[in-house]
Amino acid sequence: MTGFLASVATLDEMALARTAGADIVDLKNPAEGALGAWALDDLRDAAALWRGWGDGAPSLSATIGDRPMIPDAVRAAAEAVAETGAPLVKLGVFRDGDAGACFEALRPLSRRAKLIAVFFADQGVDPALVEHAARAGFHGAMIDTADKTAGGLRSHIHTPALGRFVREARALGLLTGLAGSLRRTDVEELAALGPDYLGFRGALCDGGRTGAFSVEAARSLRAALDAQRAA
Repeated sequence: MTGFLASVATLDEMALARTAGADIVDLKNPAEGALGAWALDDLRDAAALWRGWGDGAPSLSATIGDRPMIPDAVRAAAEAVAETGAPLVKLGVFRDGDAGACFEALRPLSRRAKLIAVFFADQGVDPALVEHAARAGFHGAMIDTADKTAGGLRSHIHTPALGRFVREARALGLLTGLAGSLRRTDVEELAALGPDYLGFRGALCDGGRTGAFSVEAARSLRAALDAQRAA
């Protein structure tokens, strides 16, 4: 069954996403890029709030920011985010630098934190790098979009290719996700591919991804995903 990842920009939005039924509450600062990061002190506050939710709480993920693939810098950023208490740590696989070397640098961290490699549809997804992430101990892989002004996920990768990504990543033992300016109208076709989750930000907000979080929009997406589960 495909879960619901809701990206949030504040502690208040965290609570709203939980109320709306998110399966993963994703801490991301949309004003700072595709994977803009929260400040570390704010991440610590968020992790404490999440722990206080107790049993039955959604999962919690956090991004390390839009960073070029420089091993020492990526490792340091990922370690800093993991140390705040966020159990899922997301990092972008950008074109700049050496992604493979970054994966190797993160291998020790992957033994104590659940790392998610975020590939970008508008920058190309290399299956060999997906395999490398799995070998390096990553917990998951997802596809998103880097340029939020250049169209949604399916304007860059056709549905059959997305399905192939999901199947191949799952065969490697990875948690799988799809995101990238997704709308409610994307749910039926993408959920049918069987990813572990679909990720949303702009569709949850009034006025775009940097706008106010809408509980009504989030509940609508929750209902759409539930309908696919029941189908």
